[in-house]
Amino acid sequence: MNTFGLRNPKADLSYCGIQKPSKAYWNLTPEELDEHAICKKQAVLSDTGALVVYTGKFTGRAPKDRFIVKDELTRESVDWNEINQPFEPAAFDKLAQKVAAYFDDKEIYVRDVAACAEEKYRLNIRVISEYPWISHFANNMFLRLSKEEILNFEPEWTILNAPEFLANPEEDGTPHENFAIINFSRKLIIIGGTGYTGEVKKGIFSVLNFLLPHQKNVLSMHCSANMGSEGDTAIFFGLSGTGKTTLSADPHRQLIGDDEHGWWDEGVFNFEGGSYAKVIDLSEEKEPDIYRAIRHGAILENITFFEGSRKPNYEDSSITPNTRVSYPLEHIANARIPSVGGHPQNIFFLTYDAFGVLPPLARLTKAQAMYHFISGYTAKVAGTEEGVTEPQTVFSSCFGAPFLPLPPTTYARMLGERIEKHGAKVWLVNTGLTAGPYGEGYRMKLKHTRALIQAALEGKLEQVEWNTVSPFRLQIPLTCPNVPNEILNPRNTWKDTAAYDKQAAKLAKAFVENFHKFEQLADEELKNAAPLIGVAL
Repeated sequence: MNTFGLRNPKADLSYCGIQKPSKAYWNLTPEELDEHAICKKQAVLSDTGALVVYTGKFTGRAPKDRFIVKDELTRESVDWNEINQPFEPAAFDKLAQKVAAYFDDKEIYVRDVAACAEEKYRLNIRVISEYPWISHFANNMFLRLSKEEILNFEPEWTILNAPEFLANPEEDGTPHENFAIINFSRKLIIIGGTGYTGEVKKGIFSVLNFLLPHQKNVLSMHCSANMGSEGDTAIFFGLSGTGKTTLSADPHRQLIGDDEHGWWDEGVFNFEGGSYAKVIDLSEEKEPDIYRAIRHGAILENITFFEGSRKPNYEDSSITPNTRVSYPLEHIANARIPSVGGHPQNIFFLTYDAFGVLPPLARLTKAQAMYHFISGYTAKVAGTEEGVTEPQTVFSSCFGAPFLPLPPTTYARMLGERIEKHGAKVWLVNTGLTAGPYGEGYRMKLKHTRALIQAALEGKLEQVEWNTVSPFRLQIPLTCPNVPNEILNPRNTWKDTAAYDKQAAKLAKAFVENFHKFEQLADEELKNAAPLIGVAL
């Protein structure tokens, strides 16, 4: 086997079953990886120098093909359900061996990286792939290591990524040819049959969502985070497409991270070293920081060019609405390095309300905060998952159910304890629809959402009058700087208020029905935070 690049002199790959690849490229620079991808005709360059790749059949996650090995370590602790699907240890061992053997006589790319900006919780990760641009993606998204760290690197977790390896469902125990399977006992993730890079990113997020709360008393969170000039930290919860990346990339605040964080005894820290942002309809005017981050070192996924050019056409969703870019956090001018902050003073729950019912901003009590966190109301945004072509309203516990191996109440309890201990203010923000449901209403204007959040961060909403509206009993401001008063109460934006009342009652009922599965673990205060059925805003 020929080896190239920087690595620990003692390192080999036999521990994960890889015996004889034709060539192994270790920790190549982004420039070298881009050159390999272009020479292999797997990528081209855009006019900004960003690498452009196409992920193939899969342009989003495939949650029905994600599994966790059920063994002595996970049997009693994982919340087994349609998201956390069990996989037999023997079947995993057999399939992992086949994936490792698949790499024989092939060129492979090895990347040594880490997760968790807080040194106390650092997790060393080795990503092995057959594609150079996936190695580049890992370099963008995880923490990049110094030469000395690489020379002494010992992996704790390993990812085997083989986009062109297809499982045999009859032999391998998978429902389809593609798969993403986590084995906590072996500290190994195997991914096959898909080139979508989000499987790599979310695989490690799922690992941390198990390890940190279960073993370290650290709350893992699907949120973005930033810090103001006075050192005040804010975090933004929300699923993909609700605005975490956009709203945390504030030119007036330092970006801690845009997607995955931990909250420990001294504050919050980013799990990652980069950003993975949606670029559909991206413009420099709307999102200048993200737009300018797309340069040499960034990787664009599944975009098209304007005819006769290498200029990306961000309005084109012909390949997928889930067009993406990954880039190192340092591509954001005001990124905070290292990516750590103090205890959050403001917490924002971002939701894409496809019913057009919820207000653009509401102030929550602690009980309401816990209720809405456990509920996790949002929508699957078109393109984020395979088969989703238009928004579908769903409840996603803790605004991240697809990545949470533990019961949602575990994360909710930890969040409630921290809100109470550190006095954080909690806000519900609808970045979805107003003036009607999907097909009739329109999405909240970004400038209004930004103005509401800015007013909350600066304490300006403490100076205005508030009104409590039903059926959700939410407190909404009557005025806000730079926001039209008439949009603050969503009922006022509908032409037919009776139709609004009907939709509000429908959504309130859905909240109550969804919460039934958590009632046995909820106290009376939390139960009383539920919306009132049949009462309109």
